[in-house]
Amino acid sequence: MTIDPAYLPHYTVTDYQQWEGQWELIDGIPYAMTPAPTVRHQLVSGRLLRCLDEQLETCPQCLALMEVEWRIREDTIVIPDISVICYTPGDYLTQAPTLIAEVVSRNSHLRDEKVKFELYAKEGVLWYVLLYPCMSLAKVYRLEDGRYLKTGDFSDGQFTFDLGNCRAECNFGRIFSAPSR
Repeated sequence: MTIDPAYLPHYTVTDYQQWEGQWELIDGIPYAMTPAPTVRHQLVSGRLLRCLDEQLETCPQCLALMEVEWRIREDTIVIPDISVICYTPGDYLTQAPTLIAEVVSRNSHLRDEKVKFELYAKEGVLWYVLLYPCMSLAKVYRLEDGRYLKTGDFSDGQFTFDLGNCRAECNFGRIFSAPSR
């Protein structure tokens, strides 16, 4: 039996701002951001952020950001793992990032691979990167004619993101390398 969406609660930014913990709100439906990210998740996310941040140091427009709210609509707020924006933001994002990367976990795969995949394409995010730390794999997609086309799968090697006014080159082998100690 499928529940008619008309019978489901529909939440807004006003509701979202009162919740404790970390949540995302997509088309009025809340998604808990739990459990906390694993060490491997944070290592991969941090390395990609560092790579993008270093590559964009000389670009006066672009910023690489980690876990910042993007308020898309009154009933849709997401917190991408990594975003690259090419504009000056306020306290949170209100325009589509040029690039979004999500670190996919067992708990987030449906949301990252389906829900956000469609949402980000609809909102005009040029690059979408799905990172799978357990498989040391990045799936890179580019928006073309309103839909994502896969550019490639990367476990190592270089890839250059064309962000319009600048470029960012990432070495996926370094992003997925085992921690050294």
